[in-house]
Amino acid sequence: MHLARLQTDDGDTIEGDLTDGTITTEGGDEYVVGEDGELLAPSEPSVFYCVGRNYTAKIDQMEYEIPEIPDWFIKPPVSLLAPNADIEYPTWTTELTYAGELAAVIGEECHEISEDAVDDHVLGYTILNDLDALDQERRTARKAFDGSGPLGPAIATGVDPTNIDMTTHVGGELRQEANTEQMLFGPREVVAFMSERYTLRPGDVISFGSPANPGNLQVGDDVEIWYEGIGTLENTVVAPE
Repeated sequence: MHLARLQTDDGDTIEGDLTDGTITTEGGDEYVVGEDGELLAPSEPSVFYCVGRNYTAKIDQMEYEIPEIPDWFIKPPVSLLAPNADIEYPTWTTELTYAGELAAVIGEECHEISEDAVDDHVLGYTILNDLDALDQERRTARKAFDGSGPLGPAIATGVDPTNIDMTTHVGGELRQEANTEQMLFGPREVVAFMSERYTLRPGDVISFGSPANPGNLQVGDDVEIWYEGIGTLENTVVAPE
């Protein structure tokens, strides 16, 4: 299934299985995205746990040191941005970048779980665009701001996250292409690692890092991040109001 959320024109929130642009509820009602309402982010995380330096090609490209354990940072709930929502280019940066990342969504609260138990606590997998104001000092200033975490379009259940192809296109141009088997720390290893330090709550998001070639965005750019078996996260960069 591809679990998605939609807000109707009346302000109601609908949940169901997203297929070919239509959400079907458990009761069988159908809602067409763009006609009956707009997609919301598929979860409402209390926090984003985001791993960096997790693809060898990117580490080599950026001349980073290889981490011995997952290297992570946190985005707050206000970072959440819905699929198809506009990315407002912040007024305080001139170097906004994209990064197309696989992300797990927690389904059941957990703490200190093993890798073998991860699948029992993860609802499924979705896509995160880890927006970064690269010219700011330190990670929090760069990555933890309003709308810095576009998420969606849906949570794919029953997905094996260890061998998934992905691409990122910006303005129709291919910018990223990789496979999740190229990660240094696999998704289940990362989730178990995070659970040693934090109580993971339903809806929380854990992302697994960007492949090589994250890059700059300009006003007017359409960003399309595709992960095999999950879908495509689409957003457009606009000038600030």
